Amino acid sequence: MKTLRNISRLIVGVVLIFSGFVKGIDPLGSAYKFQDYFAAFGLEFLDPLAMTLGVLLSTFEFVLGAALVLNIRMRVTSWVVLIFMGFFTLLTFYLALANPVHDCGCFGDAIVMTNWETFWKNMVIMALVAIMFLQRRHFKGIYSRVQQWGLLASTTLIMLAFTFYSYHHLPVFDFRPYNAGTHIPSKMEIPEDAPQPEYKTILKYKKDGEIREFTVDSLPDSTWQWVETENIQISEGYTPPIEGFNITTPEGSDITDIVLNQEDYTFLLIAYDLEKANRSDLEEIKKLSGLCRNSNHCQFIALTASPESDIHTFREATGVEFPFYHTDEITLKTIIRANPGLMLIKEGTILEKWHHNDVPAPKEVKLDFLNTGSEQKDTMPQDGEESEEELPS
Repeated sequence: MKTLRNISRLIVGVVLIFSGFVKGIDPLGSAYKFQDYFAAFGLEFLDPLAMTLGVLLSTFEFVLGAALVLNIRMRVTSWVVLIFMGFFTLLTFYLALANPVHDCGCFGDAIVMTNWETFWKNMVIMALVAIMFLQRRHFKGIYSRVQQWGLLASTTLIMLAFTFYSYHHLPVFDFRPYNAGTHIPSKMEIPEDAPQPEYKTILKYKKDGEIREFTVDSLPDSTWQWVETENIQISEGYTPPIEGFNITTPEGSDITDIVLNQEDYTFLLIAYDLEKANRSDLEEIKKLSGLCRNSNHCQFIALTASPESDIHTFREATGVEFPFYHTDEITLKTIIRANPGLMLIKEGTILEKWHHNDVPAPKEVKLDFLNTGSEQKDTMPQDGEESEEELPS
């Protein structure tokens, strides 16, 4: 039993540490997930608390896992883990049945699980928690009371420091499909032999006031009257890592392929909401856009989900001259955890990403044409002109 209870303690502890860590290094992602839950349960008025709750949850999980691994105050810790995991096991069971949110977000973007997968994972953990709880009086600590509190305080500060850094910069680990080195078109492709979605057709017929369901292989005789047909999806099939990446002009033209096939460098300013966008580093952004505007080697555009009225207001307030295009808000939030953030791509490959607090000066960008002077660019189309090779201004 000593071996079993210690294995249970270590496994549950490591799982909680990992779960808290991957949430904590992506605090905006955790906040977005809380907002998904609030929307699903009709609690949108709690949205302002999403960030706070995300930080508290990730820190609590991390510290609780550390307490288990370090064998700290196990009588109390076992009770806390039992209550914590019991609550989330019941919650994930409801999510698996009702499916209001497709991904519970228990491991952030590091490991995406369905609600049923999450529930069965929690059931396994609950079995380990039960062993640990029943054996809680047999754990022997090795630290003094002062050392225990010191370790818990240190663990809390370390986790909060990671979270603070990731919020004001970018996550130290990027588990999303838009990480540096990604070739976007490749992650949008669906292989020819990929599993396709499967559907089951249900036909409803009525006779003598009774409505019954039939399949296409067992249709009723002509005395039954058709009511309706339902197509129920029983298998989702293959889903590419990147979905919904589309760039459109204000007039509605799709220029996604033009942007992704550019042989030159392209800076993408990502600002899902211009009204809320941080403007403290706009001067460096404007310098980069100015150099690109006068270069034959680079282009600079902005992607936003804001309406044209907000774009006009932003232009008037900041004096920026680069063109704005439209992309889905969720996609922009997934690409980069900043508003705004900056991304550099070439031929569809992501080379680098920057938080708005880390926007580099032109001399810090490792592109020779920005550092040593650039040729005057005379091939950019004028306002209203479009071509297959160039972006519309």
